[in-house]
Amino acid sequence: MSAAPPAILPPAAPLSPPRKGALAAWAFYDWANSAFPTVIQTFLFSAYFATAVATDERSGAALWGNATSLAAIAIAIASPVLGAIADQGGRLKPWLGALTLLTALATAALWYVEPDPSFALLALIAMGIGTFGFELGTVFYNALLPAIAPRSMLGRISGWAWGLGYMGGLACMAVALFLFIQPATPPFGLDPATAEPVRVVALLCAGWMLLFALPLFLFVPDRPATGVGSRRAIAQGCRTLYETLKALPRHRNVARFLLAKMIYIDGLNTLFAFGGIYAAGVFGFGLEEMLLFGILLNVAAGAGAAGFAWLDDWLGAKPTILFSLGALTLLALAILPVTDRDWFYGLALAIGIFLGPTQAASRSMMARLAPPHLATEFFGLYALAGKATAFMGPAILAFATTLFDSQRAGMATIPPFFVIGFLLLLAVKEPKTARP
Repeated sequence: MSAAPPAILPPAAPLSPPRKGALAAWAFYDWANSAFPTVIQTFLFSAYFATAVATDERSGAALWGNATSLAAIAIAIASPVLGAIADQGGRLKPWLGALTLLTALATAALWYVEPDPSFALLALIAMGIGTFGFELGTVFYNALLPAIAPRSMLGRISGWAWGLGYMGGLACMAVALFLFIQPATPPFGLDPATAEPVRVVALLCAGWMLLFALPLFLFVPDRPATGVGSRRAIAQGCRTLYETLKALPRHRNVARFLLAKMIYIDGLNTLFAFGGIYAAGVFGFGLEEMLLFGILLNVAAGAGAAGFAWLDDWLGAKPTILFSLGALTLLALAILPVTDRDWFYGLALAIGIFLGPTQAASRSMMARLAPPHLATEFFGLYALAGKATAFMGPAILAFATTLFDSQRAGMATIPPFFVIGFLLLLAVKEPKTARP
């Protein structure tokens, strides 16, 4: 992992033999936890907050952006530290279980957010805690991938899981739409006057995460415990993290990848966080249309993630990411001046096709680069690279939206993140995997 040409890595056996169905159970966790970013962060609750809770849509977008930025700072600080500590202790599933529960409880708390500005602070705190738990949980979830998947299939397993995640988000939105939002007479006596048919979706998402996460905890083998006590694990983990960070400049290839990922993922996260708000504010999407739009976008994104998974293992993660970033840049620039709804739908769905491959190939790239005995620590650094500057995208978007009094101006700040990430990634050398 230096400036030297990358070594050819032999097909590696999993660190611990997976039980039958372990790969499917691991991938199904993506189905479970995708309800939070899809329904809460992007398509439904963010739009509900901006249009019904905040005093107006522009201030709602700015508040949502500021809360997202604060959560990102907390994630950036905590993720590498907890990852390093977990590597010393060995086991990952207890961490993942606790963070999954935290995310579900914070999501359920959004049920109490009524359509009144006095509930804005509660919404932002619950969303921030949920985001913290969700993002930290992915550190431990991702670190299980190289422990159970053959190296020659990392791209496919990561891509298929990401595609399954998009389908899980789609399924949760479909249930929300057809069971709670669309019926003229909401079920269970829910009161439309206080937005209960919308707010109950928070409870749906919380239950969805807890229910569909169970296969991972039942069928995926955990890494063995090292026997290191908690105090010693904390001390050793912090020491190891310090040594890794100090040595990172010598691992220039990893450092380049983390820097590139830091930039382009910031653009993706900003797009996810504000896509629903943009559609609601600029094109007047109501909650029902927002869910329909989200379902179509998830179909496109899931198909892209699953389809490009083969390209990842065939050509490599780097070409997959570069191609996807190039397409995202062109499509994001093309959609900015659009005023026609049909063109907006078409270009947005085209953007969706390249969202999943960018994320899934980034995960498989890190799995190939990370030393097996430090997988969680490196995925903690991977999360840090996704959050260290994550406040920048939402903050710049919120600033541009306020300065120009235009959501289009705010969204125009996203494509430069893709371009800069693309250019930085060109210098990264990807380890090659010998075919079995």
